[in-house]
Amino acid sequence: ARYYREVLPGEIVKISRHDVQTLDVVRRPEGDPSAFCIFEYVYFARPDSIFEGQMVYSVRRRCGQQLAIEAPVEADLVSTVPESATPAALGYAQKCGLPYVEVLCKNRYVGRTFIQPNMRLRQLGVAKKFGVLSDNFKGKRVVIIDDSIVRGNTISPIIKLLRESGAKEVHIRVASPPIRFPCYMGINIPTKEELIANRPEFRDLANYIGADSVVYLSVEGLVSSVQESIKERQENSPKSQKSFIGKIGHCTACLTGEYPVELEW
Repeated sequence: ARYYREVLPGEIVKISRHDVQTLDVVRRPEGDPSAFCIFEYVYFARPDSIFEGQMVYSVRRRCGQQLAIEAPVEADLVSTVPESATPAALGYAQKCGLPYVEVLCKNRYVGRTFIQPNMRLRQLGVAKKFGVLSDNFKGKRVVIIDDSIVRGNTISPIIKLLRESGAKEVHIRVASPPIRFPCYMGINIPTKEELIANRPEFRDLANYIGADSVVYLSVEGLVSSVQESIKERQENSPKSQKSFIGKIGHCTACLTGEYPVELEW
C-alpha cells in the first residue's frame, strides 16, 4: 500500500476499486478549532505515522530539542527509554551537543507495562523488559529521555538498574508535560489518583524515583513543537486555499484539564 491522504475530522469516505470519494464532512461548530489528541504525538502513535501532514517522528524530535532548551543539564551522554522516546532523545542530544548512546536493550517479547491491570504485573513487566549495556555508561553522567511518566512504576526500576550497573548520575528529562487528568475521549489513562503527578510523591519526584533530577517539557513547549510545521505549511499555502484551512487546535485535556467538549454526567 502507499500513503494517499488523511481522512479529515468528521469525514465519511468511500473507497472503491476506482477512486476515493468524500460522501460528507460533518463540520465543527463555527469558530471551534480542531482538537486532535496531542498524546498521539507523545506516545501512542507509531513514529512513521503521518498526522496533520507531519510525521510523528519529526514532532518527537522537535519535542526533544525544545526540552533541551527548557531543561539543559551537565552530563556526559544522552540516552532513551526505548523505543518511543528515541526521537526525542536524539533531538535533545543534537541540541545540547552531547553524544547519543544506547544504555538499555529492550526485550521485544514483553507487552506495554503502561496498560497492565495492576502494579505487580507492571513491575514484573519492567524487570523483564530491559537489559543493560553497562560498558556504554559506567562512571558517566547519564541523561535519560522518557516520553512520559504516568504512574512512575517503569522509570524507577530503570534508574535503579542503571545505578547498580555503574552510572555516576542519572538525570531524567520527560518529553511531555505531567499527565494530571483522566481522558474521557477513549484513551486508556489511569484514574486521577493513580497518576504520579497528582500524588504527594510528585513534590519530590527525583528523590522518590531515585534520580538526580527530573524535569518535564512545558505544555507550551509541547504545543509549539507539535504545531510548528503545521503553521509553516499554512503560511506557505496558496491564497486560494487559505479560506478552507481550519484553526489549528489540539486536545491537551489530560495535561491541563481543559476538555474540548462540555462533559455530561
